[in-house]
Amino acid sequence: MKKVLVTGADGFIGSHLTEALIEAGYDVRAFTFYNSFNSWGWLDSLPKYIKNQIDIRSGDIRDPNGVRTVMEDVESVFHLAALIAIPFSYQSPDAYVDTNIKGTLNVLQAARSLETGRILITSTSEVYGSAQYVPIDEKHPFQGQSPYSATKIGADRLAESFYKSFSLPVTIVRPFNTYGPRQSARAVIPTIITQLLSGMEEIQLGSLTPTRDFNYVKDTVKGFMAIEKSDNTIGEEINIASQKEVSIGKLAEELIKQINPKAKIKCGRERVRPEKSEVTRLVGSNQKLKSLTNWSSDYSLSEGLKETIDWISKNLNKYKSDIYNI
Repeated sequence: MKKVLVTGADGFIGSHLTEALIEAGYDVRAFTFYNSFNSWGWLDSLPKYIKNQIDIRSGDIRDPNGVRTVMEDVESVFHLAALIAIPFSYQSPDAYVDTNIKGTLNVLQAARSLETGRILITSTSEVYGSAQYVPIDEKHPFQGQSPYSATKIGADRLAESFYKSFSLPVTIVRPFNTYGPRQSARAVIPTIITQLLSGMEEIQLGSLTPTRDFNYVKDTVKGFMAIEKSDNTIGEEINIASQKEVSIGKLAEELIKQINPKAKIKCGRERVRPEKSEVTRLVGSNQKLKSLTNWSSDYSLSEGLKETIDWISKNLNKYKSDIYNI
């Protein structure tokens, strides 16, 4: 069995990736954020037979010694640990620099020292900013429209420099807007669903006109695994995208229709991004991913939303739908 490490394994995408890797027969070490509650995040919710197969280690991605230690004797690293909420990055940009840039540097330095076989650095579609053309391919200019996106641009360019300077076998994986079970309430889809399932008839949202390229989490995870398996992806930056776009307003209308047709949408001022920071349009090209791997998506937006609604309805107690989660 190939031994791999997933950083940020306690998070939304990380927990799904960890689960899928175990099911595919990998020997998985999971790096979770240390806390005094002895919580392993979403890994705690996995079936016992899956959880018992994971080598779970707790630490801090900002700690170079801890990162190097947890990376010893693994063949591939899926680096997902990051701070990702855009509104919180307005308040605490220093934390994003420390976690997203310095944390990625720690992974790259350790991988160079340990001669790790593959390193997948997780980027974000937010590095592109508002689309200058569509679909957005990997040659699109970068635009730091929030402290979050700026730190991810910095982390990506560090990864590129280690590939070009030291021939480190790095791939930059760039998922567009991933959604699904276990996603936090700071994201738009669970924000809408939890408010509707809680019986609210006035749904609080930010801007309704921006468009996004939504990808069900199992399709995103499938992309990560396909990229890791292919030597053709080394040194590349690769989108994981559906190549379809939907506006936040249309998305909300669809969820309202499915859950509570009586509900109305209200735009809350505190949920609106600063004008120049709002990314108005995102729709990604998946042609490079398809040309370099055997990846294809399995879920339509309607299928993914159905599974997400079903999961959240059974886990609504895990969400605080009455407050704005940044």
